[in-house]
Amino acid sequence: MMVSSSPALANGGDLPSREEMWKMIQMQQKQIEALQGQIKSQDQKIVATETKVEETAKAVQDTQETVASIEPASGEHGHGVQHGWWEKTSIGGYGELHYNAGAKDELDLHRFVLNVNHDFTDDIRFHSEIEIEHALAGDGEPGEVEIEQAYVEFDLTEDDAHRAKAGVFLVPVGILNETHEPPTFFGVERNPIESNIVPATWWEGGAAISGIIGESGFSYDAAVHTGLQTPTSGSNAYKIRNGRQKVANAEATDPAFTGRIKWTGYPGVELGLTGQYQQDVSQNSGDDENVDATLIEAHADLRHGGWGLRALYARWDLDGDAPEAIGRDEQYGWYIEPSYRFDVPFGYDGESQVGVFARYNEWDNNAGISNSTTEFDQFDIGLNYWPTENVVLKADMAFIDGPSDSDDDDILNLGVGWQF
Repeated sequence: MMVSSSPALANGGDLPSREEMWKMIQMQQKQIEALQGQIKSQDQKIVATETKVEETAKAVQDTQETVASIEPASGEHGHGVQHGWWEKTSIGGYGELHYNAGAKDELDLHRFVLNVNHDFTDDIRFHSEIEIEHALAGDGEPGEVEIEQAYVEFDLTEDDAHRAKAGVFLVPVGILNETHEPPTFFGVERNPIESNIVPATWWEGGAAISGIIGESGFSYDAAVHTGLQTPTSGSNAYKIRNGRQKVANAEATDPAFTGRIKWTGYPGVELGLTGQYQQDVSQNSGDDENVDATLIEAHADLRHGGWGLRALYARWDLDGDAPEAIGRDEQYGWYIEPSYRFDVPFGYDGESQVGVFARYNEWDNNAGISNSTTEFDQFDIGLNYWPTENVVLKADMAFIDGPSDSDDDDILNLGVGWQF
């Protein structure tokens, strides 16, 4: 708005009179007051707008905090939701289906496993493994539902080089006991040494520490945990595999102590040595004699290019008159397994591989008997096909030579396995 000039000035005439000047001043004053009113009104509108913007921003912030605190409903995946426990929780799993054709023919969903893991903080985490064996579990059914792992792990140092855990965990022994997902090993069935001598899969309840020793390539594990409780009579008396308690109301009169040292200081090389001691492998089951048990296990897992070689030796010594009387004071086994993997042009995503292997196994759960042959020999030969890294198809033949003709068998094994 412009302040208008007087007619006299506009026409270039004489100066206005006093009365005319007074009228001009009054007119300009009214115009100034009108402008001030408009400015005040605009200021009020600006303040009101700023207040509304602040209220809207606060409402948005409150809404985000409310949404973030609400857990997603079952079946939802929290699309668009941030900051929740589910962001630090992961699932995985593995499984395998086997067909065995030998003395008896059968098809079996050998195992179906789910892992549920959660990070409480950057330094405290939870790991679990839930397994269903043989598809059906319950009274009169062949399968079992098992909790193979359920432990909390703590980082002890800022560089995560040393850790501690408590709960149910896999015993640090052998090659397969801690890493037994189907795509990670050759053969439909796990080797018989890490079944009859090292009773994989073998888990216990207790506490453990582990870590890396500087830049030497060495790592260590030390654990105190529940021990075996072998039967003391019958055909399975003092047989190692039959002593697993699986942390199900496990007798804990005599714990076991396990220590392992492992070297992985060169690419493709793992060398391991494990020792375990238990004061009474029968947990004082119906006798006054302690049967202390000592396990020594050593292995090598080598890989160079497509070539691989695994070898393992394990031995139990049980000190007691009862196991000595039936030859189970000494139980041992070993195997050697050369293999070769190579890429193939057929398959998916350019990741397909075929691997061939052969394995010789020897074990004896009654090696304390010197005047009779109780040894088992088994020769395996076969191949694996990985259409992609985490899926495998397997085929092999197992030729078993036992202590008697009834123990001999030739078995065709076919399988499919997966992990994720």
